[in-house]
Amino acid sequence: MEIYFEGRKQVIALHNGHEIRTDQPVQSGGEDTAPAPFDLFLASIGTCAGIYVKSFCDQRGIPTEEIRIMQSMEFNPDTRLIGRIKLDIQLPQDFPDKYRDAVINAANLCAVKKHLHNPPEIEVAATTV
Repeated sequence: MEIYFEGRKQVIALHNGHEIRTDQPVQSGGEDTAPAPFDLFLASIGTCAGIYVKSFCDQRGIPTEEIRIMQSMEFNPDTRLIGRIKLDIQLPQDFPDKYRDAVINAANLCAVKKHLHNPPEIEVAATTV
C-alpha cells in the first residue's frame, strides 16, 4: 500500500489499483472532499460486518434489500476516544426468526473486529530514498 499527499489535507492510499481518498473537514483545515481517515476506520467496521451479513443471507436466499446495519459510537470523555461501537442489524419483519442469532454470529466474524480484539503491532520508520 502506498500513501501519498495532494492538496491541503488530502491523503490518498493506493492499494490493489484502488485509490482510497481522505481529507479533513473544513474546520480542521481540509476541503472536506472525502471522508477523514478516522471515518474510514469506523466505516470499515460496519461494512466488514455487512459483508458477512450479506454473504450469510445470500447463501440462504434471504433478500438483503431491507436489511440495514446502524452503527453508533459512544465517546469516552476520560480517554477522549471512542469507548464503544454498537452495530444494530435491523431486520425486516419477514426475516426468518431461526436465523436471528446466526446473522449476529455472522457479523461477529468480521476481520476488522477480530483485529481490534487482537491488534497488530504497528512499527513506524523513516528512510531516505
